[in-house]
Amino acid sequence: MLESLLAVGGLLLLRDSVQWEGRSLLKALIKKSVLWLVYHDLYRDPLNWSKTGEAFPGGPLGVLRAMCRKTDPRPVTVALDSLSWLLLHLPCTTLCQTLHAVNRQDSSPGDSFPVEQVRVLGLLHEELHGPGPVGALSSLAQTEVTLSGTAGQASAHILYRRPQQHPTHKTQWFSILPDFSLDLQGGPPLASQPHPHPHTLQVDPTTHLTFNLHLSKKEKEAKDSLTLPFQFSSEKQQALLCPGLGQATSYIFYEPDVYDDLDQEDPDDDLDI
Repeated sequence: MLESLLAVGGLLLLRDSVQWEGRSLLKALIKKSVLWLVYHDLYRDPLNWSKTGEAFPGGPLGVLRAMCRKTDPRPVTVALDSLSWLLLHLPCTTLCQTLHAVNRQDSSPGDSFPVEQVRVLGLLHEELHGPGPVGALSSLAQTEVTLSGTAGQASAHILYRRPQQHPTHKTQWFSILPDFSLDLQGGPPLASQPHPHPHTLQVDPTTHLTFNLHLSKKEKEAKDSLTLPFQFSSEKQQALLCPGLGQATSYIFYEPDVYDDLDQEDPDDDLDI
């Protein structure tokens, strides 16, 4: 699955954390996709204040736009290390508008050959930003890769977004070799699955309970034959409708009061309604 990430264009967002860094995966994807590499170091001197090289008009975003305006019609892969650095130095709206323009492969009138396919690999340290910028970049990405793992082995949760299709989720376990090659695994590492020690005694959690969870056959029969007090059985119904000779019959005697209204034609006469 990780090998097919570079098959389509658009923004591929790598989301890492302190526990699981994504720069190694970014380098592995660059190695897999690149035929020739153009490297721009805009981290040390983005505005060329030290006068050691050529000043790029427009700063980092100007370089990003220039890389997508080449006259070569072959696909272009742009790796940004990292989007977090750009978010800390540029407005979020400006960065999102530039990435949106790159994803749509907008070309200026002077371009002789529009770029057929542009892939943008962006590394995002999501713990450095709030939910607003992270959500804005996530909405622009056609593919999201969230890194996590267990027992020292990394996993990539991949979210694919395609036009007029439902998003799909996949998980890929992998490791990065020293030469930045991808070593893909089919499932989680065996070390992450708990295995009981052969000499460890298994403790029954129901041993010291004050009640019994398991009933015998006779106890189940006695329980099923028991009639609860709130159950209106046929025996109770017959006893109420047809009292026996030895049972006392109850009567209610009522003596009307002076203020009682016993007018059957107008029983609500005392209510003034």
